[in-house]
Amino acid sequence: MAGLETAGVGGKVGGVMDSLRDAYGDTLVELGNEGADLIVFDADLAGSTRTSKFAKAFPERFFNMGAAEQGMVAAAAGAATTGVVPFVSTFAMFATGRAYEFVRQAVGVGHQNVKIVATHAGLTVGEDGGTHQCLEDLALMCMIPGMTVLSPADAIETKQAVRFAYTHQGPVYIRLTRDKFPRIHADDYQFQLGQAVVMREGRDVLLVGCGLGTSICLEAAELLAAEGLEATVLHAPTLKPFDRDTLVSRAKRHRAVVTCEEHQTHGGLGGLVAEILGEAHPMPLRRVGVKDLFGQSGKPEKLLEAYGITPQAVAAAAKEALG
Repeated sequence: MAGLETAGVGGKVGGVMDSLRDAYGDTLVELGNEGADLIVFDADLAGSTRTSKFAKAFPERFFNMGAAEQGMVAAAAGAATTGVVPFVSTFAMFATGRAYEFVRQAVGVGHQNVKIVATHAGLTVGEDGGTHQCLEDLALMCMIPGMTVLSPADAIETKQAVRFAYTHQGPVYIRLTRDKFPRIHADDYQFQLGQAVVMREGRDVLLVGCGLGTSICLEAAELLAAEGLEATVLHAPTLKPFDRDTLVSRAKRHRAVVTCEEHQTHGGLGGLVAEILGEAHPMPLRRVGVKDLFGQSGKPEKLLEAYGITPQAVAAAAKEALG
């Protein structure tokens, strides 16, 4: 699908910080007021996922299933057959790890209209450590036939992604986080399924990000500009279906490509970009992300630094690829 050519950046990256999970909770309440067919399931983590906001506004349409993620997904799939639109939430580790068989069998195989919005994904979960830092969820969800997979970059995009999921017919996975992210989109930004967004124009290297990775790419572009290298930044909020056409057309205008994600480099954005370019336009490529490791306990910013997911790392990868 063709991508958008330009998009406004709402303020300096690293300036305004917003909570994606708060944006999710607020949007659920808005949608609950607009449509009586919306119901919400949570696995005893409503305060953390922010579905507690919906529970307070619509207690009769909220179901706390306890620490029973598999049963929660099965119940949501069953409910979807009655015509309601179920949203399912818990931590990404539990939604895509513990409940994977039920997501595949009950939601995927039956192509049920279930929306899985998982919070606490990636290294920025922080002190909860490697057992709770899901770094494989995008790969797991992208492998399920018919699953739409979204990784919004800020609160503005999160609200629109949740609204899209509500109106979209079919299963959707949305990846959210615990930590706050920099606001990168203008207030008039419009999310469109399967469309990548050019956030900055350059001529030397193409930086591709999703989620927090896009903010990091924008900062890396500033570092590169200070050294006389111009970077295009491409934001990919939709991992599936992916905007192959925009990626390839933009890549052909540059000498190298660098991807950045808060996820394993294989199976996520980096692996997807490598597959597409390997088939359509082989060229120098570097992937910034977690490299076949589990997470560990620590402050989010320290973890990102330890795992090499920083603007400096992206800039270094770009210079190496351009080498």
